Amino acid sequence: MAGHTEQILTSRFGLEALRPLQAEIVERVLGGGHALVVMPTGSGKSLCFQLPALVERAKRGGGTTLVLSPLIALMEDQVSALRARGINATYINSTLSKNEREKRQAMLASGELELIYATPERMDKPEFVQAITACPGGVPLLAVDECHCVSKWGHDLRPAYRRVGAFRAVLGNPTTIALTATATRAVREDVRAVLGFDESEMPLFSAPVERPNLELNCTPVWDDDEKVRAIGELAGGMPGTGIVYFALIKDLERYVDRLRRELTDRRVSMYHGRLDPQRKKKVYDDFVRAEPGEGLVLCATNAFGMGVDKPDIRFIAHAQVPASVEAYHQEVGRAGRDGDTARCELLYSQDDLAIQQDFTRWQNPTPDLLVQVATAVERNHARKEFDADELRVEVIGKGHAFGQGGQTVEYALITLAELGVVARANFQDQPLMTYRFVRPLEDVEVDAEEMELKRQRDLHRLLDVVKLTQSEDIKAYVNAYFEL
Repeated sequence: MAGHTEQILTSRFGLEALRPLQAEIVERVLGGGHALVVMPTGSGKSLCFQLPALVERAKRGGGTTLVLSPLIALMEDQVSALRARGINATYINSTLSKNEREKRQAMLASGELELIYATPERMDKPEFVQAITACPGGVPLLAVDECHCVSKWGHDLRPAYRRVGAFRAVLGNPTTIALTATATRAVREDVRAVLGFDESEMPLFSAPVERPNLELNCTPVWDDDEKVRAIGELAGGMPGTGIVYFALIKDLERYVDRLRRELTDRRVSMYHGRLDPQRKKKVYDDFVRAEPGEGLVLCATNAFGMGVDKPDIRFIAHAQVPASVEAYHQEVGRAGRDGDTARCELLYSQDDLAIQQDFTRWQNPTPDLLVQVATAVERNHARKEFDADELRVEVIGKGHAFGQGGQTVEYALITLAELGVVARANFQDQPLMTYRFVRPLEDVEVDAEEMELKRQRDLHRLLDVVKLTQSEDIKAYVNAYFEL
């Protein structure tokens, strides 16, 4: 690593040296080479683009690195950490007022920012494109964080990410680094294809998904009592902070009461997507700041986790099976980032598979339902905002609006938002989603074959979770699954 890079590493990040894999990645990026990085959560992926961003800017005398990130909370946390180190970084997303967005875009266009974070949807905003293309020194580096969201083969497709390759050309084809903690071979190939590279142009830099300090176990359970006892034993054997993951909010709320009675020497808290923003922030802050002696146990849905930077999580329990091996790997990866022993327990009940099967059905609306929802929106809500509850009644009927079909309507709206037929009308951190009509759905946009392929992929991912629960060696299974 060149002396100038070492100096910036020490003066700006307070570090004396990079880890071996980090050093290898940074050297390639600073040499103008592209990189696909797959490293476990907490292993220092962000530094692999943050350090080159500052080195390139110093070398060129200008230029701003663009970081595309899918989660608002994640970008806010990274920007906060950078600014605490005196690094001039900011973000632009939908939570900002128009005046604040314009202020930050002016900063971007003037060239004063070292890094700018944005959601991929920001690529479609002309005012953002104008600001970033006006930046003196251009964009020397493009970082695509959580890049598994690029891929239709991944567990968390974000359609806007599919346009990153075309946007990269608008930026002048800068050096590009794509990063994630979870990517199978199919996902890695798709990420490269979308970004416009082959394997020789964007080689893989990966760390083993296995972390020696994590104990991964699966325990069969038959009922609620067995689950509560198992969670109690796990918490009793691992002093410190822990997370218990649930698939359904209603089950989470039910178990919180039982666990508070069972874990009398622990503080049990709760987090899920329907909490109001102020409550979410308080729970999040309490969790991150919790000392080991407090014995905090957080019961949460998968709405909690990505971007949480707490090194001393001592245990993670899955009270209900996750939807995919990717989700499981991300969630257990939040434990033991300090290198000390942490235990991860998957409590497997065959009855819980039905929950994930329902999710798969809800998340894959049929072509007919998609057309019905789009028609109802255009006919009844073309000039006013609406929410999913109104559509449920109109499409399914009053008596069945909140059953399984009602959940499917909600996901149909999400699909229509991804297509640009409707748009979110309020901020993403508000619990009740409201939408507005944008344009009619076109027949060519309803691809029945592709929709069925996606449903099959989701079911296969759930089958892979079942295989994981039956594996004698979970770490070996996960390593084989990701083919790293």
